[in-house]
Amino acid sequence: MERSKFSFWIWLFYFILFEVVVYLGLSYLLSGLGESNQVQEENTVVPNWVKAVVFILLYLLCMLIAVMVVSNMVPNKYRPQLMKWVYLGLLGLPVMLILLFN
Repeated sequence: MERSKFSFWIWLFYFILFEVVVYLGLSYLLSGLGESNQVQEENTVVPNWVKAVVFILLYLLCMLIAVMVVSNMVPNKYRPQLMKWVYLGLLGLPVMLILLFN
């Protein structure tokens, strides 16, 4: 029982590390898109909408690749537990979008 709690914290660390690396990488990659000054006379919705959509698509691609890699590495009996990390990552996506535009 103690071993499973310890492994949960290790996987939580890997998950947080993955999320931080993906967020920093994508925010650096997409730094040229969008408008930083939202209070303008011109409409800035379209460039920021493109930035948001590209961020979401690239994030989902990174998550899909990570799920495929981890799914091939873990034994079959642990694969259903992988989905809770996917759902947690999807819940973190709006938080990352808010951080991206602030």
